[in-house]
Amino acid sequence: MTAGLAAAVGGGALAVLGVVAAVLPGQLSVGWLNDLVDADRDAQVGRTGKPVAAGAVSRRAVLVAVVVSAPVAVLLSLPFGIAATAAHLVALGSAWAYDLGLKSTAFSVLPYAVSFGLLPVFVTLGNAAGPPSWLVLAAALLGSAAHFVNVLPDIADDDATGVRGLPHRLGAVRSTAVASVLVLATAALLVLGPVGVSPAGLLLLALAVVLLGAGLVLGRRPGSRAAFHAVILVALLDVVVLLGNGV
Repeated sequence: MTAGLAAAVGGGALAVLGVVAAVLPGQLSVGWLNDLVDADRDAQVGRTGKPVAAGAVSRRAVLVAVVVSAPVAVLLSLPFGIAATAAHLVALGSAWAYDLGLKSTAFSVLPYAVSFGLLPVFVTLGNAAGPPSWLVLAAALLGSAAHFVNVLPDIADDDATGVRGLPHRLGAVRSTAVASVLVLATAALLVLGPVGVSPAGLLLLALAVVLLGAGLVLGRRPGSRAAFHAVILVALLDVVVLLGNGV
């Protein structure tokens, strides 16, 4: 998604690679920190697919990886300017705050909205004059939708370990409804935000409805992540439209 956004705003090959190189270690630091913080909870509910919880990777090794990757992400952002670097740092700080405790509060969706919303800010500040407001809002809505659907398969396990984010407080049914509204609003913004509605944009809306509907139906199975996958597919379609229309 980062590469697609960088290309959409007219970045050359080196600029696109530079943006991806800056974002990748930051994302690694967020994922590694999340697994490190959740290791005891993951072990408690038997999530053997988590290497830290299963003991396949030491906590010290993961902590070192987090401490190394986080500043690397910031350093690799500097070539794109102070403003872009600041946006990336705030996005990472928001994601780290989620890992370190916000995930268990009623404000758990905010880090997703902030971090996803700042991604196009970082990309466009590095290659252009900054993103249009509709693009920032669309990214924030997409991140918020991803939070709700990503939590759905693990609500029972999270409740058992004391994680009580906003989706847990709303429950599975209402969280699914919220995610549906958010992801469709994202698609609508990406179609209606730019000047003029293209046939590709209208196709995006139609496909978004079909994919989301299928994901929600399949997602009713216990443990299914179909709804989350549907959101990701819609996100990829969004990037395709951006590449076709430009920002």
